[in-house]
Amino acid sequence: QVQLVESGGGLGQPGGSLRLSCAASGNILRIYTMGWYRQAPGKQRELVAGITSGGSTNYADSVNGRFNIFRDNAKNTVYLQRNSLKPEDTAVYYCNADVLQHSWSSSNTLWGQGTLVTVSS
Repeated sequence: QVQLVESGGGLGQPGGSLRLSCAASGNILRIYTMGWYRQAPGKQRELVAGITSGGSTNYADSVNGRFNIFRDNAKNTVYLQRNSLKPEDTAVYYCNADVLQHSWSSSNTLWGQGTLVTVSS
């Protein structure tokens, strides 16, 4: 079994910064794309940022220039550095990873349990 465990959520102030972490553990052969999604109250889950195993990144327009996604492949961990926080960044943030567990199988998309981030003064 593979688990994704997020950390770093909580209360942030407008204009401030917070970093989220997501560590994958378990039977892992390789992790392909990793990413962060978020779901605000009453809204659908949306992609915030993604990063491939080679380091290529993509961002939602709403966070481009403010958020930075990076990963440590040796630690099977992905991070989301969030700067210039806005109240509209308030949401539950979910980690996502495309994980290969066995050489004879295909990869599976796994999700973390989610961590609440509230941006408020």
